[in-house]
Amino acid sequence: MSDPIRLLLADDQALVRGALAALLSLEPDLDVVAEVGRGDEVVDAARRTGPDVALLDVEMPGLDGIAATAALRAALPGCRVLVVTTFGRPGYLRRAMEAGAGGFVVKDTPARQLADAVRRVHAGLRVVDPALAAETLAAGTSPLTERETAVLRAARGGGTVADLAAALHLSEGTVRNHLSAAIGKTGARNRATAVRLAEQNGWLLGD
Repeated sequence: MSDPIRLLLADDQALVRGALAALLSLEPDLDVVAEVGRGDEVVDAARRTGPDVALLDVEMPGLDGIAATAALRAALPGCRVLVVTTFGRPGYLRRAMEAGAGGFVVKDTPARQLADAVRRVHAGLRVVDPALAAETLAAGTSPLTERETAVLRAARGGGTVADLAAALHLSEGTVRNHLSAAIGKTGARNRATAVRLAEQNGWLLGD
């Protein structure tokens, strides 16, 4: 029998991480060798334990899963990445693949299918949730500029235009212009709806 596939799990929710570890460890050809709760711990843990496949959540403290994917692939090109997330958003899938992920599945994937996804990614194959793949093709890339994205990110917590301007070190007029453009590009009626639509499409991931 060949050596088991060595796995690193990264998820900021300890219960979810533990459940994934328990399920995957039931498979005779899979071995969980490391677990971390922050994205900025992924590369160091991988260097210490030498996993074959890293299963990364998208939204983690320190470094999001997509940035962690890029960092891990740069540091240890032999370690493949499977993104396993609650947030099945089209923009996340596109960015994860661009960062070098070999697969993207949602957390409610049945255990047997998840284990098979790990094996397929380890073998160098691409594994993508089919429904999410279809949504990604339909959604296309983000229409927002870098500055419009930053303004919508800042607007997630509410606040006045003056608050956003102060936080972003921009004039109030500039903030209004970017908000107006973002609202138009998302097809929203107001700022709150623009934020919601952009988040649903995975366009606001980042700082």
